[in-house]
Amino acid sequence: MNSHLQRYFTVSRQTLKGTVERNFVTQSDETLGKTILSMLVLAESAVSIFWIFTISGLGEGYALMAITPYVYLIFSYVSLFVFYRTQRYHYFIFTQLVMLLVMPFFLQWTIGGYQAAGGVAIWAILSPIGALMILGTRKSVSWFVLFVALAAFSWVFNDLFSGNLMPMPARIKDTFLLMNIIGTACILYAAMSYFQSQKERTLSALADEQARSDKLLLNILPSSIAQRLKNQDMRIADSHPSVTILFADIVGFTELSTSMAPFDLVNLLSGIFSMFDYLAEGHKLEKIKTIGDGYLVAGGVPLYLEDHAKVVVALAIEMRSALETFNQKTGHHLHMRIGMCSGPVVAGVIGTSKFAYDIWGDTVNMASRMEQTGIEDEIQVSESTYQMLKDHYRFECRKDVQIKGKGLVNTYLLKEKIA
Repeated sequence: MNSHLQRYFTVSRQTLKGTVERNFVTQSDETLGKTILSMLVLAESAVSIFWIFTISGLGEGYALMAITPYVYLIFSYVSLFVFYRTQRYHYFIFTQLVMLLVMPFFLQWTIGGYQAAGGVAIWAILSPIGALMILGTRKSVSWFVLFVALAAFSWVFNDLFSGNLMPMPARIKDTFLLMNIIGTACILYAAMSYFQSQKERTLSALADEQARSDKLLLNILPSSIAQRLKNQDMRIADSHPSVTILFADIVGFTELSTSMAPFDLVNLLSGIFSMFDYLAEGHKLEKIKTIGDGYLVAGGVPLYLEDHAKVVVALAIEMRSALETFNQKTGHHLHMRIGMCSGPVVAGVIGTSKFAYDIWGDTVNMASRMEQTGIEDEIQVSESTYQMLKDHYRFECRKDVQIKGKGLVNTYLLKEKIA
């Protein structure tokens, strides 16, 4: 049983994490990737236009140098047109990354090498960086290797490319160098900032989903039990030597349900039990479950509680008062029986799908019998609970009450607190 539960929690958490991660991947492919790639392409396009006008302005002999940015612009926007017509996103990514990688090196070669071009090939770093942010670490490695290979190739054959060198004003060279340094720094910072903001938003969404998952878990299981399961503690069965169990039941609710619409019935019961939940939480007691119009609370499980009988009887008194107040506000005339018993129980988690934290033992059965044989609007307790509370509360003894499985036993009706 516990192995099934552990697998359930493991699978649940993996499913939650996987769902959010898949959402992030989808966002990266369709939104994040498009935005980042658009930023890189627009930046390189703007620089290409600058290169075209700057180089063309030097004279007809420099026209060959302007061909490379011209070609980049044409291929880049043709691939963009093809993407919007075919929606082949991976094709668009590939072509843009290729152009971002190759174009700066070709431009550097035509201008005359590293020094003449002011290190314009540095713009090619946008390709592996873009691949890293869009495709992920593993797929970006090949793009970075290509960048390094082209940079090394350009360095080895730099003297050969220097043969293309044409006279260029020092002011143009300095402008190219400044633009290459500041331009790549700005676009990289902008792209990385956007990527980081999306990453932080995704991590925040993951944290929110995890918090919602934990909250749902805590609505099903006590927090200490849930934490043990999350810590892969397989011992989800505990013996508690001394606890107090409370059973409460709405008198005549079954008959009342036949005359009420389903929505009104559920709404009524929900209103009553919500009050009880609030009161139980205030006393730090564990609501075990509701069974129809029955309400089961335990004091001393799953965490030890030294004065569990006193705390549970205080809850019982408040529950009775709360129902009276509820009747006054709603116009209903509902009544309740409450039964209590103290003693040992076994507590644990059962089930593999709709699992629940539950308690078993003679103490639980006796508490149920105290409620069933009780009196309307009274709190009836067993001998064990009476012994724990007799110095603090005054009781009325009911002798020889027939209890199923126990025969004739004495029970006690709570009357008032001893001053």
